[in-house]
Amino acid sequence: MFDLDQLTADCRAALAGDRPSRDVREIVARAVSDPAAITRALGEPTKGGVQALYRSADLTILNVLWGPKFVLMPHDHAMWAVIGVYGGREDNILWRRLPEDADSRVEAAGAKSLATGDTIAFGADVIHSVINPLGQVTGAIHIYGGDFFDTPRSEWDPATLRERPYDVDRAMRAFAAG
Repeated sequence: MFDLDQLTADCRAALAGDRPSRDVREIVARAVSDPAAITRALGEPTKGGVQALYRSADLTILNVLWGPKFVLMPHDHAMWAVIGVYGGREDNILWRRLPEDADSRVEAAGAKSLATGDTIAFGADVIHSVINPLGQVTGAIHIYGGDFFDTPRSEWDPATLRERPYDVDRAMRAFAAG
């Protein structure tokens, strides 16, 4: 059974440990091992969007709903992140900064596909972009070691791959439209 209050309490407790992202990943892995329970608790994903389930200065829990074929530009989080997919698929392209590039551009450096039941933890310096390759909505629990909505970070223009400040409002509009 998925219990949001228990998930939140477990994640808050993990913040006090030596390796909170590792501990949170284990918590999320247990949660997404029963994707039907998450769907019962949060509802069947029908359209793209981002639902804040919990938000504080040191922890954010989101229900991220990737619309069919949705693509999100390269970005970082400036905090650790844990992702657990409970329906569909997230394809993550991992990026690295080009050394000594005046425009702080990035280049693709790897990829990681997450299907239903998969989890991953990203460090604070990871840059990634995300694609939902499916013709259906993908649902995922995203947990961040900070305030996702109020932490300065970067995104990279998808055409030029030049760094710019992350625009959370633009990203939320894209999720709602996609």
